[in-house]
Amino acid sequence: RWLLYTEQAPWAWVHYFGCGVVGMLNSLVFVQSTQYFTDYNYWPVRSIAQASVTGHGTNIIQGVAVGMLSTAIPVISVSVAVLSAFWLGKTSGLGAGHSAGLFGTAVATMGMLSSAAFILAMNNYGPIADNAGGIVEMSQQEDYVRDATDRLDAAGNVTKAITKGYSIGSAALACFLLFGALMDEFAAFAGRPFTIINIATPEVLVGGLLGVMMIFFFVGLSVSAVGRTAQEVVTEVRRQLRENPKIMTFEAVPDYRVCIGLVTAAALREMRLPGILTVALPVTVGLVFRFIGSWTDRPMLGAEVLSSFLVFATLAGILMALFLDNVGGAWDNAKKWIEADNCGGKGSEAHKASITGDTVGDPFKDTAGPALHVVIKLLSTTILVLGPLFVIRDGPASL
Repeated sequence: RWLLYTEQAPWAWVHYFGCGVVGMLNSLVFVQSTQYFTDYNYWPVRSIAQASVTGHGTNIIQGVAVGMLSTAIPVISVSVAVLSAFWLGKTSGLGAGHSAGLFGTAVATMGMLSSAAFILAMNNYGPIADNAGGIVEMSQQEDYVRDATDRLDAAGNVTKAITKGYSIGSAALACFLLFGALMDEFAAFAGRPFTIINIATPEVLVGGLLGVMMIFFFVGLSVSAVGRTAQEVVTEVRRQLRENPKIMTFEAVPDYRVCIGLVTAAALREMRLPGILTVALPVTVGLVFRFIGSWTDRPMLGAEVLSSFLVFATLAGILMALFLDNVGGAWDNAKKWIEADNCGGKGSEAHKASITGDTVGDPFKDTAGPALHVVIKLLSTTILVLGPLFVIRDGPASL
């Protein structure tokens, strides 16, 4: 009330307080939904563990199904949050309707981010618990110690998935604001209104298709990079075991430096193409259709196509990131559930199948999924900064 009370709109502060509450509730929904789909205390993860009893293939099938199902609740939550916050802001009585609505969405985003300190703490917990388990195993501690760290690791998988879901949820809210800022920038530089993106225009539809394609292509590059690097590491480990069998009996220490060097070099090398793709493709699309627009007397064509590219890529990226983050955590905890003496326990055929699922899920939840969080924000920022390149100015700019 102290910040937003005015005599012209005495109840505006209540509206924007409601926007903040909407953001907090959206955060809570994301946390609860992610926990349900990645914690082995609930049906989704246990269904993957049960599917492992019948083999590796059924483990993968059920895991993919759970990951796809996990996208529904977050998407519905974000949709309700955007509509509610925009409506509350628009009806506040402050400023123009659309601008007030955007401000309401901004307040909702800040409401969601108000719990960022707790989320960061949860994010740090996951790797700590995971590394504790690795230290216990390498130091050959008693089984009961490993059992305790396995439980902590399972909880860490859930907290890591929650933080990733939280990140993508806040990005979804923030991107709506960036869409509005982008269209305002295009309109200001071109000197003409720009409020509609007509996807019935062939070029605009093609821009959207290219945006979705970029997300899938980026994920493919990221996952294949992990696969190629894993092959190099497996080859090196087998070489060391073949040349020094005493490693298996703990009489000799492996050469860890070689594996660390392989992984570090590959991480820097393999992500060059995905990084270039994320920046170069939207710029190329915008410039190509800008020049096509100049030849066909459509000065805003580049802006329309690039806006379509951004919207479709963002929506596809949000759904893909949710899927990758959740399915990876679910596969990992399905293995943990089996290792806790369920569905045959350690060493069983179900356990072997769950290890396959966990192996497939690792590049999903630890590489491609988190990378998409960056891609979604990078796309909006890149296009916003370079926006004047993609429109033909008609009269003086009103920047």
